Amino acid sequence: MATHFTLLFFATLLDRIVGDPETIWRHFPHPVVVFGRVIDYSDARLNDPSQKAETRRRNGLLFLVGLVVASTLTGLGLSALFDIFGPFGFVAEIALVSVFLAQKSLLDHVKAVATALAEGGLHAGRREVAKIVGRDVDLLDESGVSRAAIESLAENASDGIVAPFFWYLVLGLPGMLVYKAVNTADSMIGHINEKYSDFGRASAKFDDALNYVPARITAWLFLRVGVRDAVKRSERRGLVRRDAPLHRSPNAGWPETAAAVALDIALGGPRRYGALVVDAPYLNPDGRRDIERFDIEAALRLTRKLFDRLLWASAALAMLALILS
Repeated sequence: MATHFTLLFFATLLDRIVGDPETIWRHFPHPVVVFGRVIDYSDARLNDPSQKAETRRRNGLLFLVGLVVASTLTGLGLSALFDIFGPFGFVAEIALVSVFLAQKSLLDHVKAVATALAEGGLHAGRREVAKIVGRDVDLLDESGVSRAAIESLAENASDGIVAPFFWYLVLGLPGMLVYKAVNTADSMIGHINEKYSDFGRASAKFDDALNYVPARITAWLFLRVGVRDAVKRSERRGLVRRDAPLHRSPNAGWPETAAAVALDIALGGPRRYGALVVDAPYLNPDGRRDIERFDIEAALRLTRKLFDRLLWASAALAMLALILS
């Protein structure tokens, strides 16, 4: 058990420092890209629009079961293989786990939005934020660009870092691989539209279940690192519980609302996805709505503190397990 926690600590540290080296992925497919190819292949063969909705739902469920079983067996096989190679396997697993975390990558992408606003103005800011959000950015002002960047930061802190960290902590490499495979499937086929509302239903629901606990842990951590006073923290926890369920996602509202409360700003609100206009409610509506690039930088500092807690937690667990062993 001490080895498990120690491995997680070094993997989290490695990702924080090195991130995802692009030079490697120019020559080798990223594991998430591999998941994506499998999902695309299955989608093309199992999601026939001429079939009945019930058939497509059944196919989507069978696809999900196959994806989970394959990911679990892959994780178990890799874990056994790494054990055989001793110290070399330990280092290899650290490298692999670090690939499925995305601290540095997330921080760098969001930091690029603040830098673009400062150095290139609104047009440059829109160009950078379009890389990390799905909404229409052409009509966003600086406040809208900054709000979109912070929302993406908060949501991805949960499903991009805390969730894979949590599932590796609980179930090891098989748990992390299952989570990343299902999360990738949700991002590709878990959409509520004519093509995927049936086939992607099972993947979307299972992704919601896998993110339920990590999303709430992320919200708690945002408040913990962002609000020092215990009394204020308790009050603001109530605001999070009040507003988080207003989000259209059962999980994304928790980290986004907690970040908004910790930064004393309002997130959410109306936004456009192509031709679709979503009249979403504000999260922490009493917070400041005129958001600036400086708020992106404040959100980045808040998120770095949250990631520090993950490092400390894995280090503390490793030391405790070593003492008790």
